[in-house]
Amino acid sequence: MHAIDTAQRRARLAVRHRLAPAARTADVVEVVRSVVALHATDPATVFLSAAARGPELTPAHLEQALYDRRELVRLLGMRRTMFVVPTDLVPVLQSACADALAVTQHRTYTRHLAKAGEGGDDPAAWLDEVADETHRALLEAGSATGAQLGKLVPRLATKIDPTPEKAYSKPGSITTWVLVLLGAQGRIVRGRPGGTWAGSQYRWEPIESWLPAGVPTIPLVAARATLLREWLRAFGPAPFSDLVWWTGWSQRDVTKALAEVDTVEVDLDGTPGLILADDLDPVPQPEPWAALLPHLDPTPMGWKSRDWYLGPHAPALFDRFGNIGPTVWWDGRIVGGWAQRRDGELAWRLLEDVGAEAEAAITAEAERMRAFYGAVRAIPRFRTPLEQELSG
Repeated sequence: MHAIDTAQRRARLAVRHRLAPAARTADVVEVVRSVVALHATDPATVFLSAAARGPELTPAHLEQALYDRRELVRLLGMRRTMFVVPTDLVPVLQSACADALAVTQHRTYTRHLAKAGEGGDDPAAWLDEVADETHRALLEAGSATGAQLGKLVPRLATKIDPTPEKAYSKPGSITTWVLVLLGAQGRIVRGRPGGTWAGSQYRWEPIESWLPAGVPTIPLVAARATLLREWLRAFGPAPFSDLVWWTGWSQRDVTKALAEVDTVEVDLDGTPGLILADDLDPVPQPEPWAALLPHLDPTPMGWKSRDWYLGPHAPALFDRFGNIGPTVWWDGRIVGGWAQRRDGELAWRLLEDVGAEAEAAITAEAERMRAFYGAVRAIPRFRTPLEQELSG
């Protein structure tokens, strides 16, 4: 069996995720493509992940790619999580991930409507009517906030208490439900937010603004095979369990999709792993490099099995739900964490001794990332122990 050691895995991470200086680029779309998708649960992550991989990038570059040229788009994908992906990958994620989520959400919302006695004799059909009306209103308006859509589509004001048996529960309008459903169905997308690039109050736009004919249909297994191929190119080699975790699919679904992908098994320091059959040639080791990656960055969140780059630092850097905070990297592994303070300065702490050369490189990266923030203050949505301590 072909063997790939930890040093080679770190070299691949550095080059393919565009973290080594020679691999970095000012091409925003290529930055995103290099890691398949950028986590977008917290809007700041998208911008900071790109900045870490593109020294020449500014927030304006990301905004132009997202909202002007529309080369990138936000959508729900793997593990019911929000991502930013290249627009040409939307059909793949729609079929591989979002379609199933749309079915699940529709079933859940229909059940709540029926329980509350809303939607007449056929709550499912009633929900479809409201969704269609909302989509038509957005096509006509071009762009609108949720509140504006609520005025255009009166039935969005319908209030439902999904868990009336809970003391803390209270009725709320179905606007969010309908927008989530339409997003999962690939019919609307999040547009430009209000305020700064770290804002999360988005305007909504019809998918036709990005893809005039809507999202093309791709057969499920073919879409999943394509997504696994993209992931293995960026993150492989890796154990089978990492593919199951990253996609959020069942082992059976991953196995079925992998049957359409040409892979071989390799030895990862005693653990079986998978790699694309045409990807066995080693990647040259880059020069030592430093990086400050934000919370939920796709690199540290890309694998379930993290010992080979995380070491013993998980307690300081993860919250109890498995979300990673801002991390300091040196030469292919995590060596510390960082945070933005209220005054805009970046504070960082090493969790192990890495030497003077590494500290100088990390200091330079911290200054570069501080400049990228400018006047924006962006508190992570998920707070981790070291980030909270450093942020003051």
